[in-house]
This record gives sequence, structure tokens and C-alpha cells, in this order.
Amino acid sequence: MNLKGLGVAMVTPFKEDGTVDFDAIPRIIENIVTGHADYIVVLGTTAEVTSLSDSEKKAVIQLIVETNQNKLPLVIGIGGNNTAKVIEEIQSTDLDPFEAILSVSTYYNKPTQDGIYEHYKHIAMASPLPIIVYNVPSRTGSNVEPSTFIRLAEDVENIIGIKDASGDMDQAQQMLKNCAPHIQVISGDDALTLPMLLAGAVGTISVLGNALPVPLKEMFHFVETGNLKKAYALHYQLLDVINLLFEEGNPVGVKALMESMGFCSKTVRLPLIKASGSLHERLQKVLEASIASH
Repeated sequence: MNLKGLGVAMVTPFKEDGTVDFDAIPRIIENIVTGHADYIVVLGTTAEVTSLSDSEKKAVIQLIVETNQNKLPLVIGIGGNNTAKVIEEIQSTDLDPFEAILSVSTYYNKPTQDGIYEHYKHIAMASPLPIIVYNVPSRTGSNVEPSTFIRLAEDVENIIGIKDASGDMDQAQQMLKNCAPHIQVISGDDALTLPMLLAGAVGTISVLGNALPVPLKEMFHFVETGNLKKAYALHYQLLDVINLLFEEGNPVGVKALMESMGFCSKTVRLPLIKASGSLHERLQKVLEASIASH
């Protein structure tokens, strides 16, 4: 799969009573599609997947697939800290609508680098779809070191890329420098999308893209056409809203922004709690300023 461009880590909308808001899903997808995103990540960590039942996951997948109508490629998130269970989920899921699997690195267990290597090797060998490694040490408690990923990319044909949300540009550059040209490095941090693109990343998997895909695509266009002055101006303009998005956790911030835009409620499931009034108000002001500047 070509992971170039803007991927969106889609949220799961909930009603005020906490049930899945199936009516909101088509609105969110329409915004992503009309915003010219390049692909959608379904049931990633931004989708609060650990808070969804198996039946809810199936229903959400079915509606997204039906609504998308093959307009955009779909990637599915399947990961966890029990290797055998991840493999079982891969083998029991209908993967026909999907192009690849995004698999978050193991959390809580804190395996060694050899353990991380074996985890991904076993998953990739069992998967009919290509695997994208997802490294997010701030959440998992362990880091997929560049040497480990480079080794995986060399040894395991079915591993095609990494979503790197380490926040460490040196680490990203080590992978970009030392991986084979066909291995795709993707930014997993909205605040680092532009620096990662300029370092050689193929694109980003974005949280902000749920709400504001258009300016992100504009930034990609400026990079592709060599207009770095405009790319940087847009990058710094978006930083205010990006920093607010993650102030109270993800997807708390982006759902508050999306409520302001009329896409869905800001409701999240415990142990997350919905955005504070203060954060919602500040997001609203940043949104209004962004609209005014456009």
C-alpha cells in the first residue's frame, strides 16, 4: 500500500449517553473524503478501540466501509500486548475492505527490543495484509528503537512502514537514512508533520485531519511544490490548535473541536472524560481565528 500523504486516524463518535453515534459516522467520513485525505485508519487508538465491544467494532467497520464506498483506501488498527490474541484477531477479522494493518507496539509489558522484534515478526507472518508498526512510547511505555525497526524491515517482507510518534526527530532520521527505499516512514505526531515531511517521511497519520483535513492537504501541496515559506506559515498557524488538541488527552481535544464544527458530540468513554469548558472555549476561539484567516 502507498501510504503517501494524509491518513486520518478516525474517531468513534458517541452520543451523550455513551452509545456509538452511528448517524455521525457518515458526516465525519464526508469531511475526510471532501477534504481530500489520502486514506482512513479505522479502529486505531484514536477510535477509543479499547473501550469498544466486539459487536460495536463490527458495526462501526461495516458502516465505515458502506459509507466510504471505496472512495479512500482503508487501514485497520489491530494491536495489543498479547501477541497470540493480536494474531487471533487478525485471523478472525474480515480484512477484505482493508489495504493494511496498523499495529500499535505492546504496552504495559515493556518487552526488550528482541521481544518487540519477535512480537511483530509473528504478527506479520500470520497476517494476509501488510503491517505498519506503530511506535508511540509516551503511551506504551516502551520504544521501538530504530535498530529494531530497521532489522524488522530487513527481515520481514510483510512489514511495509512505521508510524513514528516518538517525538524524536533523531530517531526518525535514523530510520529514514538506514531503511530500504521501499520502507515508508510516517509521522504519527501532528505537531511534527512538516519537519517529518522535510526529513523524508512519506506522510502523516493525523488526529487533526478528522476536523481540518483541508489545511493539512494545503501544507502537503506547499511542500510538494517547494513553497516552504507558505508551508511553514501554515504549520505554525496549525500549532496552536494542535497543542490544544492533546492538552487533555486524545481524542478528548479533537472531539471537542468536532463538536464545535457540528460533526459529533465531544463525548468520550471512561476512563477518558470529555473536554473541560475551558479547553472547549479555547478550541472554539482558535477555530474561529483559523476560519477568519482563510
